[in-house]
Amino acid sequence: MSASVLFDAPGPKARARHAVLTAVGILLILAFLAFALWKLGDKGNLAPELWTPFLTSEIWVSYLIPGLINTLKAAAVSVLLAGIFGLVFGLGRLSHNGVVRWVSTVVVEFFRSVPVLIMMIASFYLYANNNVFSSDLNPFAAVVTGLTLYNGSVVAELIRSGVGSLPKGQAEAGLSIGLTRSQTLRTIQLPQAITAMLPALVSQLVVVLKDTALGQIITYPELLTTYSQIGSYKGNIVPSMIVIAIIFIIINYVLSRLAGYVEGRLRSRGRATIPGPTVGTDATADVETTAVDETGAPSGR
Repeated sequence: MSASVLFDAPGPKARARHAVLTAVGILLILAFLAFALWKLGDKGNLAPELWTPFLTSEIWVSYLIPGLINTLKAAAVSVLLAGIFGLVFGLGRLSHNGVVRWVSTVVVEFFRSVPVLIMMIASFYLYANNNVFSSDLNPFAAVVTGLTLYNGSVVAELIRSGVGSLPKGQAEAGLSIGLTRSQTLRTIQLPQAITAMLPALVSQLVVVLKDTALGQIITYPELLTTYSQIGSYKGNIVPSMIVIAIIFIIINYVLSRLAGYVEGRLRSRGRATIPGPTVGTDATADVETTAVDETGAPSGR
């Protein structure tokens, strides 16, 4: 397989154009940041004494670390539930049962169209008015609900489009060796689609992490909320926002690097277990050695 079944690899001219545009974009961003920092420093918002509170344990133990834990906790639960939601409704959209496909399509398209903040607010009042959770747990549950429904719908669409973009020969090969449609989808198409979609899935995980900041609207004490608390306590709102932004950048960078490592491992493992046909061999025989039989076990010869 190529590097990705979702996008064509850029040619030399496209790569050169992308490099130029990237360089120009970086220069513009750096110029904007330099101008912003100069204006903030001119107003006294970056004075050295405003940064000293971050050198003490009080700010980290009482504000930043608890906020970071709440952010990561909401993001982790949302990612898990969104993955389950996306897998179920993504496969539902690929179902050959018309009713299942229609219901899955309506659910996915509806929750993709509703803003995350609206779903968080609606969930918060729904849980609060019906005493579904305790008052302390309501904000967390509402944040997780909003993130799960929206991002799960996006994951479902990624799965549908990823499987749909695979060559038709993948499904035909599975059917030709006796697999059912569902077995072909589950054992041949879906693993390849997930590997190809991994960069897009990682981007969505980053979106989940950042969207937890919307929880401050419904009083969820996540990381971004702490900037106003620290600013009110120490009078350093701008430095607080900069420190919190740096924390988010570091987390997202680590997440992206981890995803790149996982993607590389998946691709190398895929090349090792699903080799292409070699000279002097039958292509159908190669498919049979990596297919799965009706019981779900690998069918060797």
